[in-house]
Amino acid sequence: MTIVASDSSPSRRRYLAAAGATAFGSLTGCLSGSGSPVSVLAAGSLASTFEDHVGPAFERETDYRVHGEYHGSAALLRMVEDRTKHPDVVVSADATLLRDRLYGDHVDWDVEFASNSIGLCYNPSTLLGDRLESGVPWWEAARDADDGDLAIGDPELDPLGYRALMAFELAEQEHGVAGLRDDLAAAAYREPDEPQLLLGVETGARAGAVVYENMAADHDLPFVGFPDAYDFSDPGLADHYATATYTTSDGYVTRGRPILYAATVPSGADSPAAGRAFVDFLTDASVVLIEAGLAVAGGLPRSNASPPSGVDV
Repeated sequence: MTIVASDSSPSRRRYLAAAGATAFGSLTGCLSGSGSPVSVLAAGSLASTFEDHVGPAFERETDYRVHGEYHGSAALLRMVEDRTKHPDVVVSADATLLRDRLYGDHVDWDVEFASNSIGLCYNPSTLLGDRLESGVPWWEAARDADDGDLAIGDPELDPLGYRALMAFELAEQEHGVAGLRDDLAAAAYREPDEPQLLLGVETGARAGAVVYENMAADHDLPFVGFPDAYDFSDPGLADHYATATYTTSDGYVTRGRPILYAATVPSGADSPAAGRAFVDFLTDASVVLIEAGLAVAGGLPRSNASPPSGVDV
């Protein structure tokens, strides 16, 4: 069990705390560039990454300004499917989900550009936090917590939600604790608004939440990294991760898999050239992405199918 304590650097949550959250865990931001706009519809876990890191770097190097909107990936992909949103760029926290939802009618290529891991962030002023800091294994501390003390994302809207449930399932196998998955799933509060996962922990309304590592860093919250066996970070464990599944209410069956962020330009984009420029920038932004707390390794970036001219991988 790895515990990463918060550092003393200024918080990177200024955008998240200031922006208004709406249904489905969305945030919107408009960076200060003066060029032509590029609209980016992206996973909620990338809000700070894009607003504080990638967007400003992209704007310094191009004539575009980034307008970002952030939701759970399942929710944002439905918006593109339903044609209620027409972004220039779509970015999902689950590359396979993007392909399953959008390939055929909306896109025919994508680029995987970063990965991540999941674990438990917590408020040290709570009983759960105190037990974690005293060395109690996270699964024991979480199992003993009161109902609602632990929050997870909504698995119907967000890969982070179904990855939490899969992690509970794999943790049960890894630690030999019968019933762990069902106990944690039943007691966890399912937060439909992804940014509230972190704000709830900060205020003490929730003692902890299952989040991506970069999200805990964005909010300067202590973080217990899950083992490789269920943090979804290791491509070499893909077959193991796939033994855990989740079925959404509309019948979509997703299997555990290594976390991969993927970006593409949908066919209905208002400014496809701007979209391609942004995706191309992501393929050469490893330093910026790593600074934001993401991982870029294992052959990343890489393309799926054939990206158009202007997107070089």
